[in-house]
Amino acid sequence: MRGKHVLVGVTGGIAAYKVGYLIRELIKSDAEVKVMMTEAGTRFVTPLTFSALSKNPVFTDLWSSNQSSDSDISTQHIDLANWADVLVIAPASANTIAKLTYGISDNLLTVVSLATARPIILAPTMDTEMYLNAITQKNLTILKERGYFIIPPAEGELASGLSGPGRLPEIKILIETIEKVLGHSIQDLKKKRILITAGPTFEAIDPVRFMGNHSSGKMGFAIANAAAQRGADVTLIAGPVVRETPRNVKRIDVESAQEMLTAVLAQTKKTDAVIMSAAVADFTPVHPAKHKIKKQPGSETLEITLKATPDILAILGKRKRKMVLVGFALETKDALAGAKDKLRKKNLDLIVLNSFNERNRVFGSDVNTVTLIDHFGNVARFPKLSKFDVANKILDKIKKLV
Repeated sequence: MRGKHVLVGVTGGIAAYKVGYLIRELIKSDAEVKVMMTEAGTRFVTPLTFSALSKNPVFTDLWSSNQSSDSDISTQHIDLANWADVLVIAPASANTIAKLTYGISDNLLTVVSLATARPIILAPTMDTEMYLNAITQKNLTILKERGYFIIPPAEGELASGLSGPGRLPEIKILIETIEKVLGHSIQDLKKKRILITAGPTFEAIDPVRFMGNHSSGKMGFAIANAAAQRGADVTLIAGPVVRETPRNVKRIDVESAQEMLTAVLAQTKKTDAVIMSAAVADFTPVHPAKHKIKKQPGSETLEITLKATPDILAILGKRKRKMVLVGFALETKDALAGAKDKLRKKNLDLIVLNSFNERNRVFGSDVNTVTLIDHFGNVARFPKLSKFDVANKILDKIKKLV
C-alpha cells in the first residue's frame, strides 16, 4: 500500500473508536490517509483524534471551506473523490448503507461516495437485529451487485449486551481486504474498451412463454465490475436478468439471441476485447405464435419447430481483426477436448471452460472453477474461486493479449 491514498469514512457507531487502530496500521503500511466523518460519527470520536493519527485534516462538513487549503466549497467533494485510490467506510451504519443504496447525498461522506469512481469498501457495524433486518440485507445485496465490497461483520458481544453479528471485524481483516481491493483496482486496463455479454437469452414461443436457460448473469456482471475497477471503458450487454448494474458500467438490455447479435455488432467497431460470457440460446421457434397458445381438449402434446439461432461467437471470429475475442464453454463430458475444439472452430483468442458437475453447478453460484485455454495452447487451471476473482484471472490473461 506504499503511496496509496486511502480515504476513510466514519459513521455513527460505537465501533468508531476502533478506526484509530485501522488508521495507525494504514500509516505503518506507508499509505496516505484522509478521514471523513458524518455528524453522528463525531459524537463517538472527536475529529481531532483522527487528524492526529492521519496527520491530515478531518473532513466533516459539506459546506465548510476551511478544512483544507486545497479545496473550497465548490470542489471539496470532487477533490476528495479524485484523491482516493479506495474509500473505506468503517463503521458503516444502517443509515449510511440505506443512503448509498438509494443515492441520498445529504452529507459529505455520501456526496463523495457518489462522486468517486474508485472502489468502495463497506464494513457494516450495528446491532444484530438491525444488521439481520430484511431491509438492511436487501440494501447490502444491492450494493454488492453494484460493485461495492462488503466485509461481513464479526460475531460476538455487542454494546447493547446482546450477542451476534454486528461487530467491526479485526483490523487485520480490514487491512487484508483493502490490500486485495487495491490489488484488483490497479488501472492497468485504462483506455481499453471492453464489451461483455452476460445472462441468458429468451426465445419467444408465444407472447407469454419463452425458451430459456438457468444463466444468472453473475459471471458476466462480475467481469464487468472487475474490468471497470481496473479502469476499462466497459459496455455490458445483458440478457433478461434482474441484477443491479455495476458501477461505472454502460448497460444495454436485450432479450433474444438476434437482439444480442444486433447489439454486439453495433458495439464492436471500436472495441479492444469482447468477452462472450452470455449463455445464448442455440435454437429458437421458427414461427412464434401471435397469441397465447391454449391447451386443446384431448391433446397431450405440442410440437414446436425450432431453427438455429445466429452463432454470435462464430460471426465475431470471422470478422475480428485486432480485437481479442473470448468465449465460454460449458461441458459435461470430454470438457478440455470440447473447449479446445470450440476455441479453434470459432477463431477465439481465449476460452473459459466451465466444467459442469455436481461440485461445480455454475448457474446462480457465487463461485466457479474454471480452466483458461489460449490460442497458443496454454492451459491454466484454477481452484474454486469467487466469480469476481475468476473475472480478474480472465482479465489478467486478456491484458497480455490486447
